[in-house]
Amino acid sequence: MIAQPTTLPQNLNKADWIEGMARGMAVLESFDTERQRLNATLTAQRTGLTRAAARRHLLTLTHLGYLETDGQYYWLSAKVLGFAGSYLSGARLPRAVQPTLHQLSLATQLSCSVAVLQNDAVIIVARGIWQGADLAAKASHNVLAYGLHVGTRLPAHATSTGQVLLANLAPSQLQIWLKTNPLSRLTAHTATQAKDLKQKLKHIAAQDYALATQEHELGVEALAVPLRNARGDTIAALNLVRSGAPANAPNLATRWLPLLQQTAQALRPLI
Repeated sequence: MIAQPTTLPQNLNKADWIEGMARGMAVLESFDTERQRLNATLTAQRTGLTRAAARRHLLTLTHLGYLETDGQYYWLSAKVLGFAGSYLSGARLPRAVQPTLHQLSLATQLSCSVAVLQNDAVIIVARGIWQGADLAAKASHNVLAYGLHVGTRLPAHATSTGQVLLANLAPSQLQIWLKTNPLSRLTAHTATQAKDLKQKLKHIAAQDYALATQEHELGVEALAVPLRNARGDTIAALNLVRSGAPANAPNLATRWLPLLQQTAQALRPLI
């Protein structure tokens, strides 16, 4: 994941834009599950800043307590959890869906998530974890899918939740998204051409669900449906994740799509 650009947004006046803050937030966002420790060079690569500017931002954030360092590499400190805690305690969506996610995980014996779209990524805001998933992950060597946690950012183009949310964007919004976000290859099954992804999203929009098979991680498949509020606005996506399934396992969509859709419908008046 590359941190978001720090240039002036088109819909904001220059007088209202604090470039230094944008750059500092880009540095914080450059830390993720793929790169948990960064030096100045790696930070510069992931943010588009010069190495000197990246170093100054790293040192400032360390002084403010948001980063820790060994003198060469930097990593997030526990202080950043204050933001997550404030969000989780005040945001309606995670609190509304969490009990249902626990029930869904128990019913399916699969892990599940609710995620929202933010720039090039989806962010997990709630998780339901089937405890047996840890054993399945270790047996298949697919650790990432079950090592996810609330706050994890995942590339939207290669995940079921991201594809569902992209498919529900207005055509003009999707066109802008495709022009401004690179489609990195994560596996041999990842769509890296805008025309291919656009075609898949068109199909997803028609059927109102997404099935992503080994697009983000080998051996992992995920099924997602949109979460809509009472007004019909798509505000998040709900998915089920399966790892290391045998070749003769029933199709994820055939087996669990009706339940996933029923769950989304039941959540509608709550979100």
